[in-house]
Amino acid sequence: MRIGTWNLAGRWSAAHRALLLDADCDVWLLTEVNEQTSLPGYALHLSQSLAARRRRWAGVASRVPMASSPDPHHASAQARIGATTYVSSVLPWRSARSGPVWVGDRHADRTSNAVDDLLLRLRPAGSLVWGGDWNHALSGREYAGSAGGRAAITRALGELDLAVPTAELPHAIDGLLSIDHIAVPAGTAASARRVSAEHHGKRLSDHDAYVVETDL
Repeated sequence: MRIGTWNLAGRWSAAHRALLLDADCDVWLLTEVNEQTSLPGYALHLSQSLAARRRRWAGVASRVPMASSPDPHHASAQARIGATTYVSSVLPWRSARSGPVWVGDRHADRTSNAVDDLLLRLRPAGSLVWGGDWNHALSGREYAGSAGGRAAITRALGELDLAVPTAELPHAIDGLLSIDHIAVPAGTAASARRVSAEHHGKRLSDHDAYVVETDL
C-alpha cells in the first residue's frame, strides 16, 4: 500500500493534481483541502468543518473502495478502507488561537486536548493509519509546535501502537524536520520519502508531500 500526505494550503490547480497523480498513491491523507479538489480515479471524503472559506481542514482520497466515517475531530477526516481506518488530521500550530476547534490557554493544552479527542474515538483502533499536518517535528528543533504538544502526540502514538516512518524526513525549510506525518501500525514494514511540492520552480504549497510504502 502506498500512502501519501500533503497540506495543499487551500490551493488547487492542474499542477497540484499532477503531483498527486504522479506520486501514484493508493490513499492520500490531505490537509487544508480546497473544495474544488478532484482527483480522477479517486473517491474523496472531506471533513465537515471549514478551516477557511472554501477550505476544509482535512480529507481522505482513495482509489480503492472506502467508506467514509464521522469526523473524529473538527480538524480531521476519517474513512474505512478494507480492515484499516485512515485518519487525516491537522493539529494546532503555535499561533493557533483558542476557540471551538482548538481548546486551551496554552499551545500544549490545545494540542493535548485535540489529541485526547482523537484518542477517545480511535481507541481501540484495530488497524489504523493516522497522518496529516501535525505541526510538530517528532525530534530535533521544534519550529511550528511546542515541546508539550510533541509530548502529547508521542504519548498518543504509544497508546495507539503506531510508528512514524516520516519522523526523520526533512522539512521544505532547510535544517528542519517534517511536521507532516504518516503513522502506521508498529512492526509494519514501511519506507518513506519526501516529494518536493514545486512546479517549474514555483512552490505549490509551503509544505512538501510525503509518501510511505507499507505492507498493509
